[in-house]
Amino acid sequence: MPTDVENWKSEVYGNEIREHLMKFAEEGWESIPEDEHDAWFERFKWWGLYHQRNGQESYFMMRIGTPNGVLEPGQVEVVADIADEYARGPGENPEFGDAYVDWTTRQSIQLHWIRLEDVPEIFDKLEANGLSTQQACGDSWRNIVGCPVAGKDSAEFVDALPVAMDLNETFKGNDDHANLPRKWKVSVTGCEEGCGQGDINDLAFEPAEKDGVKGFNVRVGGGLSRNEPRLARSIDVFVPPEDADAVAGGISALFNDHGDREDRYNARMKFLTDEWGTEKIRRVLQEDYVDFELQHAGDDLRDDYTYNSGRNDDGHHDHVGVHEQNDGNYYVGLNVLVGRMGADDTRELARIADEYGSGEVRVTQRQNVIVTDVPEGNLDALLEEPLLDTYEPDPHPFMRGSIACTGTEFCSLSIVETKNRQVRYARWLKDNVEVPDGVEDFHIHLSGCTASCAQPQIADISLRGMKTRKDGEPVEALDIGLGGGLGAEPRFAEWVEQRVPADEVPGAIENLLANFEERKNGDESFRDFVERTDEETLAELVEPEETDYEDPYMHNTKMTWYPYAEDDDMDASPAPARADGSPIPSDD
Repeated sequence: MPTDVENWKSEVYGNEIREHLMKFAEEGWESIPEDEHDAWFERFKWWGLYHQRNGQESYFMMRIGTPNGVLEPGQVEVVADIADEYARGPGENPEFGDAYVDWTTRQSIQLHWIRLEDVPEIFDKLEANGLSTQQACGDSWRNIVGCPVAGKDSAEFVDALPVAMDLNETFKGNDDHANLPRKWKVSVTGCEEGCGQGDINDLAFEPAEKDGVKGFNVRVGGGLSRNEPRLARSIDVFVPPEDADAVAGGISALFNDHGDREDRYNARMKFLTDEWGTEKIRRVLQEDYVDFELQHAGDDLRDDYTYNSGRNDDGHHDHVGVHEQNDGNYYVGLNVLVGRMGADDTRELARIADEYGSGEVRVTQRQNVIVTDVPEGNLDALLEEPLLDTYEPDPHPFMRGSIACTGTEFCSLSIVETKNRQVRYARWLKDNVEVPDGVEDFHIHLSGCTASCAQPQIADISLRGMKTRKDGEPVEALDIGLGGGLGAEPRFAEWVEQRVPADEVPGAIENLLANFEERKNGDESFRDFVERTDEETLAELVEPEETDYEDPYMHNTKMTWYPYAEDDDMDASPAPARADGSPIPSDD
């Protein structure tokens, strides 16, 4: 039998949701029938709106799609203005204030504390400036990701930007692909480093060459969510750029017809690939979904991939720092700790991008931002800007490597607090822990649950939200995984330690790195060390320990209305609230 979600989607879904959304916005939060909340909240996702968690009723997270991470001149300022005007809620974050922008691991933008009544005005401002929330969430094509400097990379093999933009133009708002069994994540990569992270996407176009033609090989079925990570697998197809639309549309249609609509857990391309195998997927694609003969895969560049590899000799390759473009100008990548930037700082980012570059900004899959098109003569002045004291182009490895998802601050799935915790972890590690010799990159990813929005399985140290008991009291805790990475030989982390109290995790990392320094062979990378060490030994090397690090969020933040509120009990929540912020009385 179809799931509840499939039944809801069969009644209203896709572009038609907008009419209902606008009507509810006009009439206010209270106009949504209480017994229809789940149905409408599921539908609203298609237009980029996630209802926030218990205790925050009437507030939404809004996701804005930026295809391939490209923000055109003027768009960053618009985002900052919207955050400043509409994304201030009843609670203030002690690290980030009460208006901020989140840059995501899929090169998108997220705003919080959005009220339904403000959505029409926000949509007007976004769409007047070429931005949209359409299909930023929901069961359809998500934001297309790729190399954040596509079209500008001095060592690019094939320019993937036109392909990514064409796919976005073709499939966003396309009714034939609007109601898929689940989310559909697509990566288009043209660089030699593999920074589009195709391995963890449902559909990946990766740089290749066949008979002298540069284009893309096709892989399917990657993903990290829940406890079922998969690497994308080749279907033995080469696609010249002009055929990418047709092949992508064919695979999307194949998933639409054959993906599981009776079990949402099983409704991902990775499970269909498991079930069918790549040969059957290629055969059915050829027979039923494309009207030209598919070419066999060409020569790929996977042996050259270095992005997020975890290998010492592969360098940074995260686009942070100063880099020359293919036109003689430069781009400057800024490290944004855990991807969060205040509204005022976001406005400053827009200013310096306009003053020193072309005004364009790119977003990376490591939650960072890039100022592009900077003439060499402007570099020194740009690097002296005060904003770069906070968002450094040459950050410490623990700051550079930190990624965190939204966490219990807003997310109903998360089990633990994440953003502020990872900020504190990174600062404590920077001040207290020696980086092992030879290590320039060290990635620590903190995900609040098994949904893996922070992509923990591909980090040197993977942290995943759990609960445990300590001194007889329930506390927030983290599972610890080691040795994940992509690059030429992608590998998921090994989960070696479970339910470590959150305040003992920095001590565990300190001890682990000291043990690694003592036992590594020469300039061996952390990932190489993990690969040659058995799981039992790795668990022994972690050694959770209390230190002078103090974690203010050890209590059960999932059961609070807002983890940072002075009175965070559910009964203290001012939600639900009207557009002016006044609370809506409950019926009882």
